[in-house]
Amino acid sequence: METLLDWSLLNSTIRVVAPLLLAALGGALCARVGLFNVALEGMMLTGAFTAILGNYLFGSVLLAILFACVCVGLVALLFAYLSIQLQANVIIVGVAINFLASGLTAFLLFSVFGVKGQYYDKTMVGLPEWHIPLIKDIPVLGDILSGHSPLVYLAFVLAFVLQFVLFRTVFGFRLMASGQNPQAAQSLGLRVKRYQYAAVLASGVLCALAGAQLSLGQVTLFAENMTSGRGFIALVATMLGQSSPLGVTAASLLFGFMDAVSIRLQGLALPTHFTMMLPYVMTIVVMFVVKDKGYLRQSGRIGGQ
Repeated sequence: METLLDWSLLNSTIRVVAPLLLAALGGALCARVGLFNVALEGMMLTGAFTAILGNYLFGSVLLAILFACVCVGLVALLFAYLSIQLQANVIIVGVAINFLASGLTAFLLFSVFGVKGQYYDKTMVGLPEWHIPLIKDIPVLGDILSGHSPLVYLAFVLAFVLQFVLFRTVFGFRLMASGQNPQAAQSLGLRVKRYQYAAVLASGVLCALAGAQLSLGQVTLFAENMTSGRGFIALVATMLGQSSPLGVTAASLLFGFMDAVSIRLQGLALPTHFTMMLPYVMTIVVMFVVKDKGYLRQSGRIGGQ
């Protein structure tokens, strides 16, 4: 038990929660404008692959992340065009994009790198670890907060920034108006579709950062379907946090902690398949506890209306 509950578990929690938090923040932005973004999983997977591909093509981590943001941004624009412009059912569009991302990344993995399953290059450099001055020397606190990739710190910074933007700025209130009552917002002169497109595009960029953290931050490789349902867990975190960035952060920390515990349990000779179930079991438990039946009506045009 001492091995399970040491301080490194909290360090691991912060590290693994970053992809969940970034994707969940993207889901929260979409929810604010009335779109239920089921495509978080596919966007994260696309971001993970294109980050590795960008690193392979350009030999730069920064350019790789920018390349991933552009590629996932295009996927996000596809989602936005189908669901906003063509008024398609957002659930169907999201599921289709998830399947597209899964098949396309597997196809490109073989076409570009000539391998199946996963691609790994020992010469490839991933995201650096930042050791924060002063904090790194503080006992316990330094062990928990220092030594993470830049995207981990960016995830938590963005949570606070988005909390301020959504609840303390005119832009944030216009986003909320565009989602809660589009007709009333249009009657006041707001260009609702522009705000919806902006939210979906920002969601795509956040998912690209989440995928890059997975493939370049936690490891330096790409494996088929390496997101392993994290996009869906991020969607539940969005629902649990009621689309509030700080609430989403708390929910993501809960799921991240369970993920870190499952990883730790694998070192205690427990069956791998059992330990890997923990985050998803927690997801099901949360869905029973929250019982937020009105969420889909408030944050998604399920019927494309």
